[in-house]
Amino acid sequence: MSVSVRIPTQLRTLTGGAGEVDVEGATVGDALKALDAAFPGFADRIFDDAGQLRRFVNVFLADEDVRFLDGLATPVTAGQTISVVPAVAGG
Repeated sequence: MSVSVRIPTQLRTLTGGAGEVDVEGATVGDALKALDAAFPGFADRIFDDAGQLRRFVNVFLADEDVRFLDGLATPVTAGQTISVVPAVAGG
């Protein structure tokens, strides 16, 4: 099923400047892997060596942090939006 993925400004060079792209996937993890297949380089930036989300990368399905749902196994339905949000630090 097709879902939209919102791309942060820092990663838009990988999508040719697109701020949102559509990919296929039954889960958040499937969709993010499809994103990397369509636009190589995403996996290196969002997944760690164990294949989990990097510590400083937040992923939301609608308005819910997937870490508080089923993580990368969180199911998605057609038309939902996944947002990739790098953590912001500062003082």
